[in-house]
Amino acid sequence: MKISTITNWAYGVTVFLTVLSGIAFILSVDSAHEERKAVEVHLVLNELGEQLEIDAELRTDEARLYVMRGIAAHLAAFEVYNAEEHRLEEKARHAEEFGATSDELALLLEINKQADTLEAIELKAIKAYQAGDAQTARDLLFGEEHYQHHIQLVKDVEKFREMVDARTSVELELAKLRSDWFGLTARIMLGLTAALFLAVLYFVLRRRVALPLTRMTGIVKRLATQDYEVEVPLDGRQDEIGELNAAIHIFRQNGLERERLDAERRRDLKMKDLILQMMHRLQACQKLDELSDVVSRFAPQIFPELAGGLYVLNDQRTALRRAGAWKTPQPSLASFSPDDCWGLRRGRAHVSHNGKEDVNCQHLADTSSSALCVPLTAQGDIIGLLSFKDLSDGEDTIQEAQLYLEMIAENVALAVANLQLRDRLTQLAVRDALTGLQNRRSLDQTMSDRARENATGRLTCMMLDIDYFKRFNDEFGHDAGDLVMQSFAGILMESVGKRGTCYRFGGEEFVILLPNLPRDEAFALAEEIRRQAARMTLTHRGAVLAPVTVSIGVASTPDGGPLSSLRTRADVALLKAKDAGRDRTVCEPEAELRQVGN
Repeated sequence: MKISTITNWAYGVTVFLTVLSGIAFILSVDSAHEERKAVEVHLVLNELGEQLEIDAELRTDEARLYVMRGIAAHLAAFEVYNAEEHRLEEKARHAEEFGATSDELALLLEINKQADTLEAIELKAIKAYQAGDAQTARDLLFGEEHYQHHIQLVKDVEKFREMVDARTSVELELAKLRSDWFGLTARIMLGLTAALFLAVLYFVLRRRVALPLTRMTGIVKRLATQDYEVEVPLDGRQDEIGELNAAIHIFRQNGLERERLDAERRRDLKMKDLILQMMHRLQACQKLDELSDVVSRFAPQIFPELAGGLYVLNDQRTALRRAGAWKTPQPSLASFSPDDCWGLRRGRAHVSHNGKEDVNCQHLADTSSSALCVPLTAQGDIIGLLSFKDLSDGEDTIQEAQLYLEMIAENVALAVANLQLRDRLTQLAVRDALTGLQNRRSLDQTMSDRARENATGRLTCMMLDIDYFKRFNDEFGHDAGDLVMQSFAGILMESVGKRGTCYRFGGEEFVILLPNLPRDEAFALAEEIRRQAARMTLTHRGAVLAPVTVSIGVASTPDGGPLSSLRTRADVALLKAKDAGRDRTVCEPEAELRQVGN
């Protein structure tokens, strides 16, 4: 249809709607007048009934006070309220002038009758009181007859008010509905008129051309600055502007997808860079505490929405001990049995989640969100566990990151295995396999380090030799000899404690280094060791072994003295103890011979 035809029709409809809206406004004003009139009638009649009841009560109260107290002021007040009551009764007789119906007028006349009856009783009581019969006056005012008429008056007033409320409420509601309906009709007509007028003026130029172009110009400018958050509303118009709008929408979708891919790529690069940094630091760790600290620092940066913990299997393979934890929402178990984790049972990663079909690991205190347990495996052996818990609201975070988590676990497992292997090699290098004491190599290294560092303070060296050790091997076998040395090594470690370090020098010879220990205390310690060895009772394969005796040589280096001859002097003291008959302690430099038990 042509725009001119649309315009002419619109003008005609506009005039028609304007006339209708004017008529509706006039009718709405009339209805508003009726509504106000109904309100006025309701207020006047309600006030009349209420005032009749109040004045009757006030008049009764003054009459009662007069006959009780005899004060003339109460009589004067009674006459004032009585006159006011007469005025209201006269007004009630002409209530139809205020809009009262015949039923309401009849009820008002009944109220007047009750008020007149109450007045007559009260006047009679006043006269009796004035005649000197106070008791009769009080009986009249407080008697049953006065009470019944007063109750009836209250009931009639309440009934009158309810009748007026019911009638005026209906009239008021009807008038309000008419006023609202006509007002709404008028507003609708005016709204339609204004809408039609604006549509005629702006339909073609503003809505069909100007507005779409203006909106798309702003959108294109924001898209040009790569602001893809701008919304591009789809327009179903089948014209050039509609096609342009669709093209802009496709461009925005492509930009959003490209931005999403770029964000994922940047996030992935950052994650890989953090993982690489963590791996480099893991390779440089020399202790398990350092390794757990590296994992606890980098894991929250790589996966901020995941909490977790690193657990290491003990040497007996009976429990996993927590080595580190991060972002744990509640205290996690410090240790637990390998049987409590399905990941360790199966030897592969296991996802736990409450409500899912799969089983949950028993070591998890909370299964309200997803958790992943990844065993730490090195060369086919399980050495620990990495446990992760999802702190986000989504359920797919664990599944999305599982590949990276397993890769991290693989590298952590290798690092832990390397540390454990290094510790085992170190122990093998510095400790004697039979006794658990440090070996001669460790002794030489300690002496060398102390000499190189110019260590100060007294150092006492104690050399010990098990007397006639060869007879244990010859009479009972080498296993018995091993038992003797292991038991004697236990005595050494228990007696020395933290005061020094025990070494197996070779064969049945042992060395103890005691820093900052006076010679007398060193001698007392040597004697204690010798006595405990003598009291030791050993059996092997049902046979009781011979008593164990020990020869001990003690030498000390004074504060700042040379260390090069210390061990030699202790060895010389040991030889002197053997030459003197064994089972004794000899101290150098005085070469003092002290024997206990011989």
